[in-house]
Amino acid sequence: MANIAKFDRQEVINKATNLYWKKGFHATSMRNLQDEIDMRPGSIYAAFGSKDGLFKETLRNYTDLGIAQLAHYKEQHSSPLEALRAFVKNLVIDSQDNAPNGICMLSKTIGELTDENQDLLNVTKAHLAEILQQFVVIIEEAQQKGEVEQHKSAEELANHVQIQIAGLRTFAKINNDKNNLNRLIDDIFTHYPF
Repeated sequence: MANIAKFDRQEVINKATNLYWKKGFHATSMRNLQDEIDMRPGSIYAAFGSKDGLFKETLRNYTDLGIAQLAHYKEQHSSPLEALRAFVKNLVIDSQDNAPNGICMLSKTIGELTDENQDLLNVTKAHLAEILQQFVVIIEEAQQKGEVEQHKSAEELANHVQIQIAGLRTFAKINNDKNNLNRLIDDIFTHYPF
């Protein structure tokens, strides 16, 4: 008879995501994971292969949550650009108060890891590219609706948005004036390059 997992895999991944997002990959010890997800190291290795394996699943989870959140804003707004603006405001402003860390977990991981963790860096870069592609799709939809000029590169605009998000999330750690952050986000969509 096969062993049946005695844990909710998604719940474990969610808890581990929050822990890794808060502390980072290197600062999260096996003991931290054990305490947070209520699994012994042997069970963690049996279920996820390694600390790296669990981390990869948390990166996937974080990315999926972001993509689902973006889809949610697209459902709420008839304007693709307004959906993207609402998404950015949520990431920059709301995450300062209601997330394990105001900095993007993927950006934080890129900043933390070195070539010694090239596999994890590659996975993280792929997830950032996946989110970037979602931005491209939204901007292309905005172009089809006449919100963005057709001659502008959707890829370049998407890169601009991703860069602005990373910078603003870092800036918000220093200056969390919500009115100022709202104005800075609005500027992304009302001035160059849009």
